[in-house]
Order: sequence, then C-alpha cells, then structure tokens
Amino acid sequence: MAFPAGGTIHPLAPAVKMIHRRIGETGVVDHTSLDRGCHFCQYVSGQGISILTEDLGSRGEATVSVGRAQPTTALTRATVWRRFPVLYEINTWVWLSELSQKYGRNVSLASVPAAEWDAVAAHDFDAVWLMGVWERSPVGIAIANQNKALLDDFRRALPDFRLEDNVGSPYCVRRYSVDQHLGGPEGLANARGELAKRGMNLILDFVPNHVAPDHPFVGQPPEFFIRGSAEDLRKEPASYMEIRGTVYACGRDPYFPAWPDVLQLNAFDPGLRQAVIEVISRIAQQCDGIRCDMAMLFLNSIFESTWGGRAGPRPTTEYWAEVISATKKKYRNFLFIAEAYWDLEWQLQQLGFDFCYDKKLYDRLEHSNAEDIRLHLCADLGYQKKLLRFIENHDEPRAATAFSPGKQRAAALTTATLPGIRLFHEGQLDGRKVRLPVFLGRRPAEPPDLDLNTFYRELLEAVHRPAFHDGQWRLCERTGWPDNASFQNLVAWSWVGDHERYLIVVNLSDSPAQARVQVPWDDLRGAHCELNDILSGAAYERSGDEMVAPGLYVELGPWSYHLLRGSRKDT
Repeated sequence: MAFPAGGTIHPLAPAVKMIHRRIGETGVVDHTSLDRGCHFCQYVSGQGISILTEDLGSRGEATVSVGRAQPTTALTRATVWRRFPVLYEINTWVWLSELSQKYGRNVSLASVPAAEWDAVAAHDFDAVWLMGVWERSPVGIAIANQNKALLDDFRRALPDFRLEDNVGSPYCVRRYSVDQHLGGPEGLANARGELAKRGMNLILDFVPNHVAPDHPFVGQPPEFFIRGSAEDLRKEPASYMEIRGTVYACGRDPYFPAWPDVLQLNAFDPGLRQAVIEVISRIAQQCDGIRCDMAMLFLNSIFESTWGGRAGPRPTTEYWAEVISATKKKYRNFLFIAEAYWDLEWQLQQLGFDFCYDKKLYDRLEHSNAEDIRLHLCADLGYQKKLLRFIENHDEPRAATAFSPGKQRAAALTTATLPGIRLFHEGQLDGRKVRLPVFLGRRPAEPPDLDLNTFYRELLEAVHRPAFHDGQWRLCERTGWPDNASFQNLVAWSWVGDHERYLIVVNLSDSPAQARVQVPWDDLRGAHCELNDILSGAAYERSGDEMVAPGLYVELGPWSYHLLRGSRKDT
C-alpha cells in the first residue's frame, strides 16, 4: 500500500498497514487516537475504508474502529471530500422500484444487490445524492390527487398513470425519517455503508422553506409558521389552510402561486431555527451532506419581501449563518449545497454554503452563446470553485430533450471540467428523455442511447484524474483574425496538477470555428509539447513557444471539442 506524500504520518501507520492487508479476512480491528487532520487517516477514509468515530473532543480525537463500513446509528464516519467532487443524483423511489422489478422481489435500501452499487461506483462518482428518502405525506398525496394541473403533468410523463403511482412529493416532508417503503433508517445506514465501501459519500435532501401539513412541527408552537386569518382563508383558499382551528399560510416562492400541499415555516422565528439545527444534527449522523431546497428563500431580505409583517421583526443574524455554523461545529466536513437562483449564490456562499447551483451557466449553455459563457467563467475563482455545475437534474428537462446530441456532449464536457462540484442525474447517461414529476413512483421504459452512454463513461473516466479535482484551473485567452471572428465560438481552459496537465477547448456553436488559444504553460518555452486527446485518441506534437504565444492553432467543427493531455518534450 502506497502512502500519500506529505502530511503527518499516523503514529499507528505500521499497524494499520497490516490491518489493510488482512482486512478482508479479519474484519474490523480497533486502534486509538484518530486525528481528523491526520493525512494518513484521511487517506484511509478516501480509499473506502470507513473511519468510525464517537465522542470527538476538542482536539478531534476519539476511540475509533478502522474497517469496512457497517450499518450503524451510534457512530459517525469521518467524512473526506475531494476539492471538486462528482455527484450523482438518484431518484430513490423509482430506482428501487425498477430494481424490484428487475430482480423479481422487493428491493429496498437494505437489500440492493452489491452488483448495483458496483455499477454506480464504476463511474467514479465521489458521492451519491439519494433524492427523496424522507417519509412522504398522505395528506400531501391526497391534495395532489385533487390538482388537475398536476394530474395532467403525471399523465404527460406516464400515459398509463394510476392514482397509486403518486407516492407523494419528496419535498412535502412528513418526517425526517427514512420512509419505511424505502427500507427505513436501517436501510439507509446499510446503503451508506455500501457507498463507503466503494469510496463514495452520501448526500440527502433538506427542505427549509416548508413542511407537510401532517409534519410533527404542526403540533409545536404556532410561531414556527407563517399564519393567516379566517379572512385570508376566505379570500385566498389556495394559499391558506386551516388545521385544528389555526390558519396556516401555504409555502411559496414569491414569483409563483402557493404550493397547496405544504405549510410555510417562519425563517425569523428563533425557536424554529433551534429546532432546525437539531433536525439537521440528526440528519448529519446519517449522511455526509445535504442539498438544501430553494435555499435563497430563507435569506432575511427575500423572506421579508415575501411575507412582510407576517414574519415578525427581522433578525440581526441570517438563518443560514446560524444553522450552518452550529452544524459544522459538530460535523466539520458536513457539506451544505444550496439550490439557489436570482444571482444570490455569492451571498449564500458567504453564509457558509460549500456549493451553490450554477443555474446561470445552465441557462447560458442552453440558450446563449459561447462569448456569454466565457464571460461567465471570468468570475472570481473563489466564487466559481463553490458552484455546482449541471446540465440536468430532477427540476430541469432531460438533457437529451433540452440539447441536440452534439450540443449535449459539448455542454457535458464543459460542466464536467470546470471547478466546483459536477452533478450528473440518473438517466442522463443513458439519454432518457422523459422528465418525471417527483411525485411519481415509476416511470415509462425508454431504450438506452448506447453511443451516449459510451461518451459519458469515457468522460467520467477522464475527469476522475487527480488534476481535475485538486489541480489549478485557468481560463485561456483566445484570438482570431480580422476576417475571421469565429474564435468567439471557442472557449478554452486548462488544469495543471502535480504530474499532469490538460487543455480543454470546446466549440459552443453550430458553426465551424478557428482560433489561437494561448496556453498558460510557460515552462513549455524552448520545448515541444505532445498533446493526446483522451476522448478521440488523436495525438499531436506542437512547439511550446507557439502554444504560449501567439497560441495553439485550433480548428473545430460544430459542437466539437478537445480534451488534451499535455506532456513536455525537450528539444
């Protein structure tokens, strides 16, 4: 077993080397004094060997067990993240339903066959987002089944829709306890252990803005919620709900009608904030991070403009600053991801979010031009490295319908090779085209696009290399000629790691393009550079002096690209 260079060598390194050699034969072996800052302990965790800790003190030390992860609720793993991870979203209910059909038996998170976890791990994901594991609301289901617009959407996606296919919205949470249909808490613990064995972390959902009408908070102090009056209910019956004599406002986004199946929580209430900290603390014992639904709605300024005086006095502190700081005191490496819009990503980052959705990049990839995308990538690197890049998730149309085949590949390569967290959605790799409403427990069968699957498999294998996760990223300048402005259709950037370097050039247009790309590898001066395209297999040799200035000549067809590995060759 090779140890990583640098850092602190664990005092028990020789013993743990022996543990690694015999771990498959003897199982768990105990040792003491886990230091979370220890380079060796982090490396062990990164190799899929679970480091389990309890009673972490102020120095981050504890009695530990090193071994393959076992399902447990009493202990918490020391989570290790790469700087720029790759995340895979799975619609948990649908995935398990299809596995049950495939194997001819009920499959829950407690009984997913090892081959299925292996198939997920084969794509080199750093983490899996099991979307929708929390208990669904029967009240929410009943409300949804009376909503004609929702029923029409269900039938659009699933022509043979039956009422029992509506298993409830995963964002109408009855309780933050794993739904028994999916395997309950024990099933989730097992799934987390299986992911850990394969070197993957686990992300779950958190919905700050609202809860189901039958959530336990409804029995708590009414100040947890935005409330209304009988007159509000009479005037806007779709925006308010009466429960046991109290009128509650339904959850809402200020730009759209209220969601009729959920109750609006009050971000300004100090009691709610403390209750949420306790809820997230329990969630943090079960996973390695959370994706926070519509996180910007709970910014003080947004909440005040949405609810005005109904919310009460505006607090001096931000909801997210309180919640995130309290959580990270106990779970230092617990990841917070914000679903965010309206150019509020930077503000959320300053409040403690590790990553925020980059919806603006998605919109520009879908609707705008290469120059707009390049300008977007000129933003400060400190901001960019905390963005989540995607071309598909459960809220957006399937990439196979939003983009033409060539454009999808160019857009996928772009998002997969930028700094930040890179999100892929189950079904995206196979070219699924039906965007499934999150309420549904099954989906229509669709034939896989084998060529597209091959592309994604090769892309994910390529970006698994260390430079794309721990290297230095730089946007490249490119120029053209007085009679040829097509260079504006090309966007280029580079990654440089300890022992490797890469150049990515993408034509984000439906026309041929030519450019000179200035490659920021000054050490190439006086040498030659061998360039190998990882995806196409093509090889080139170019003058290092020319690559630095005036720049590498690149010519690409519509939606074409290079992912080049560069190697210096002395002349």
